[in-house]
Amino acid sequence: MKVIGVVGLPASGKGEFSNIAAGMGIPVIVMGDMIRQAVREAGLEPSDTNFGITANRLRAEGGMDAIARLCVPVIKKQDAPLVLVDGIRGDTEVTLFRKNFLTFTLISIDSSFENRLARIAARARSDDFTTADALHNRDERELGWGLGNALKVADIHIKNEGTLTEFSDEVRTLLARLGKSP
Repeated sequence: MKVIGVVGLPASGKGEFSNIAAGMGIPVIVMGDMIRQAVREAGLEPSDTNFGITANRLRAEGGMDAIARLCVPVIKKQDAPLVLVDGIRGDTEVTLFRKNFLTFTLISIDSSFENRLARIAARARSDDFTTADALHNRDERELGWGLGNALKVADIHIKNEGTLTEFSDEVRTLLARLGKSP
């Protein structure tokens, strides 16, 4: 089984990348789902603040790769030639995935601050916000988890500054190439 991971700042296009992969029949494991589950289990409101507090707590209690460790058994249960991990937030997570999956490939998605802020305003998720200050704060929180280092060690880099159609075409081509047997 080949495992690929997606890393990027908030609203860079990770979720869209995952939607495209799922549409191609590729199983998608979303790291944020582990955090959302912990928020639900704690009886907290699903907000950006509670997700951030919970993610920080999980990492404080279990190390910076705690959320990745929750994902590894879920990934290993998949019966597919290619599996996608969405939402990597740090280099320690990358190290853990590379240790557990020898064919692990990390893909970074980059998009401008302005485009990311516009996407957040348009998608209206429960954990979203619409101010530049809030996005800066979230960027800083995630960079504090080692996201910048994970972006630097990516095997493949994608710029997401064009249209959704252009991004979708690039992602489909890349996934088709990665899904082929060596």
